Amino acid sequence: MASLLVRGIDDEVVQSLREQAAAHGRSAEAEHRIILVAALGRPKRRSFAEVLASMPNVGEDSDFERVQSTSGTPGVFD
Repeated sequence: MASLLVRGIDDEVVQSLREQAAAHGRSAEAEHRIILVAALGRPKRRSFAEVLASMPNVGEDSDFERVQSTSGTPGVFD
């Protein structure tokens, strides 16, 4: 695992971190880790197949067939 050293933090921020850590029963370092993960942690990327599988069934293919206009003039909402 990598280490991270953060310099130049205001004393008030450090004190807030210590107080929050104490309130959660953790060390300041553990609290810092949790804050970083919450702020920067990204959810696992889903595959294209997983995204497709999660889409709801909204009808049959025939419900979405394009209907050609017979009037001879193109219409936006035909």
